[in-house]
Order: sequence, then structure tokens, then C-alpha cells
Amino acid sequence: MLETELIRASQEIEPRLMIALHGLGDSMEGYRWLPQAMQWPWLSYLLVNAPDPYYGGFAWYDLDDPGAGIARSRTMLFELLDQARAQGFASEKTVIFGFSQGCLLAIELGARYPHLLAGVVGISGYVYEPARLVRELSPQALQQRFLITHGTHDPLIPIERVRPQMEMLRQAGLRIDWREFAKQHNIEGGSELPLVRGFVSECYV
Repeated sequence: MLETELIRASQEIEPRLMIALHGLGDSMEGYRWLPQAMQWPWLSYLLVNAPDPYYGGFAWYDLDDPGAGIARSRTMLFELLDQARAQGFASEKTVIFGFSQGCLLAIELGARYPHLLAGVVGISGYVYEPARLVRELSPQALQQRFLITHGTHDPLIPIERVRPQMEMLRQAGLRIDWREFAKQHNIEGGSELPLVRGFVSECYV
């Protein structure tokens, strides 16, 4: 079972949720800034720790053997989404926000989860086995909205690796808004976060 913490909306009109998936070696503690940065009193946040300990933080999968860990984490996140649905957070009112390893899992959820989500935000990640992912898309995947961003100076996941993956997914019909920023492997507050805020707002219109 994944360790989570729910930060409830202070002005909840209807249940709306953002699930935050951190990157390698980080934890839910690294995303407590999200509610203040997003500035939406009507949105609840579910912060999640990945299942594997990693140098004081957590990991969603092993870099040396990613396949099994990705499949296991994806299954656990499917169960988490199902639990959220049972608690009143409809999938179509739930946004997934993921950074780095969390971005990869966010894309996995948007492409494979059998229920339509409000939207998927993926920052500074990549796609695992994109050709296989295209073959295994859920019936809802082509209706799913994605915002995927990446840094042109990312030293950990070079953008040259990710561009053709995004093009493959777009050619398969996925609705991906792909944006590049002059940044490294980080979340850029000046221009990237406002773009994320705009995308998420549109997801709830």
C-alpha cells in the first residue's frame, strides 16, 4: 500500500483532486508547496510516496531494471485511483501531476487507466517502451488530455531522447500538448508553472 496524505480543499464546491507523483529520491514532502503555488482553494491534493526507499527518499522503479517496478507502481496507482473514486473523487475530476519518474508514471496512467481523467501533467520525464504503450492504450486514452514539458538543457534525461517518443504518441492519436523550456531537470516557476495552472484550469471547465 502506498503512503499518502490528503490535503483537502478549503472551499470545496465539488470534489476535485490533484495527485502528485514525485521524482527519484524525493518524497511527498517535496510537494507541499503545490497548494500554495496553484492557489486554488477548490482543489484537494493527494501527496504520494513511491513504494521503494532510495537514499533518504523514494523511487517508483529501479533504474537498472525498470519494467517490473513500473508495472508494479502502475498497478498500485490504479488501486489508488480506484480508492479515490470510492471516496468521492471522480476520475474525470482528478488530475495527475508527475515529475521525472513521476512523469513517466503519470503518462502510464493517462494512457492505460480504464477511466478518463481530468488531465495529466508530466514534467521532465520520458516514456517507457513507447511502441508497446501505443499498442496497449486504454479505450479512453485518445480522449485524455496531456501537458508534457521538458527542459532543453536537461542533463539527466536529454530532450533529444524524449522528443521522438512524444511524436510517436501524438502520431498514435494521443492529445499531447508538448512544451519545451530553457531549463535543466527541474520545475521552472517563472513560465512553466503558470502554463500548468492554465492547463489544469481548462481541465476543470
